[in-house]
Amino acid sequence: MPRAKRAAASRARRRKMMRQAKGYFGSRSRLLRTARETVYTALSYAYRDRRNRKRDFRRLWITRINAALRPEGISYSVFMHQLKTSQIDIDRKMLADLAARDPNGFHELIKTVAAAQG
Repeated sequence: MPRAKRAAASRARRRKMMRQAKGYFGSRSRLLRTARETVYTALSYAYRDRRNRKRDFRRLWITRINAALRPEGISYSVFMHQLKTSQIDIDRKMLADLAARDPNGFHELIKTVAAAQG
């Protein structure tokens, strides 16, 4: 039977897996099989949530813009339509930031959009 000479590669692969599992609770950071399952799950969640993060932030920005518009008596959808027809290109992230940090500036923007609608 030929001699197996893959010990270094196997050890490196296991060491890499255990490094990735470092910080996990209990046997998840100590036992190879459990660590491997946990790491694979964590990696798949990370992949999924990199996409979900974009959705979550967009939803948050829309909620903040809507909350700032309601006291002015305007709904979010009407305001966004007015922005588009006024040819004012500001993304939702900037609008939400403006509404949170500079309410007076946001109020001026609302007036500008309303004036452009005539």
